[in-house]
Amino acid sequence: MEIIVNFFEKNGLIVAFVAVGIISYLGFLISKHVLKNKIPGAAVAILLGLIVAYFSGLYTGGSKGIADISIFSGMSLLGGSMFRDFAIVSTAMGASFMLIRQTGLAGAISLVLGTTVSFVGGAIIAVFLGYHDAKSIATIGAGACTFIVGPVTGAALQASSEVIALSIATGVVKSIFVTISTPFIAPYIGLNNAHSAMIYGGMMSTTSGVSAGLAATDTKLVPYGALTATFATGMGCLLCPSVFYLILEKIL
Repeated sequence: MEIIVNFFEKNGLIVAFVAVGIISYLGFLISKHVLKNKIPGAAVAILLGLIVAYFSGLYTGGSKGIADISIFSGMSLLGGSMFRDFAIVSTAMGASFMLIRQTGLAGAISLVLGTTVSFVGGAIIAVFLGYHDAKSIATIGAGACTFIVGPVTGAALQASSEVIALSIATGVVKSIFVTISTPFIAPYIGLNNAHSAMIYGGMMSTTSGVSAGLAATDTKLVPYGALTATFATGMGCLLCPSVFYLILEKIL
């Protein structure tokens, strides 16, 4: 048993790939035989992964979910930013520049609107949480754009570590919500082509959530949604600690 555990620990990344493969396989089995393909298998697999991560966190009392269990330590690398960004960049090889150009004004509007609506929603949440200073409200509002924009804005405005942590939590909750909900709402909003995927990515503005959600809907849409979501993240990093913060200062 000790030999097996040592083997798993030394090959953590391979174990992580196998574990994700098993979860994905179970997700597609449940989708096919239990749910009769009414819910995409990838969406079920994502939900199963979140459940495993939650109970693993409860079991270990750590901060990295299942990665806190030694034999699954490779999950911290597989689920880290390096592999996430590599996956997003690699999917761009399947994007068509002609389709990207066709998005035009609608795509640009979705970027501005998505960033603004997310910021306002986060700012309202901050007020309900009892924060009334511009720095804190702007930081939590930025976190509602993405969990990347939140700490960037907080660092720029010199917000407290508590507020920055809340902004990250806000962004993570949003990312998980977008990931799970995308496959369910896709048929009702016409999310079945590159044009709508780019607009959706701009409106949601969370690269990780949009990418995972579109992967569960239609993998061909991932590069288009990820592209505008990435632009939205950059726009949030520019607007939140500057224009939006100054507007909040004037209001308050």
